[in-house]
Amino acid sequence: THQMGFAKEFADRICFFYQGKICEQGHPKEFFGSPKNDRTKQFLHAVLEAG
Repeated sequence: THQMGFAKEFADRICFFYQGKICEQGHPKEFFGSPKNDRTKQFLHAVLEAG
């Protein structure tokens, strides 16, 4: 989904794909609170900053 608020609230786990591969996966609290992968960090920064 492109709805980050929905995913954060309702998902049990989140998988972030980049170029067809899983970059990161985990519980929403971990995924949004402290992403480990640099590509995930860039994506979240861009998406959450844009609103």
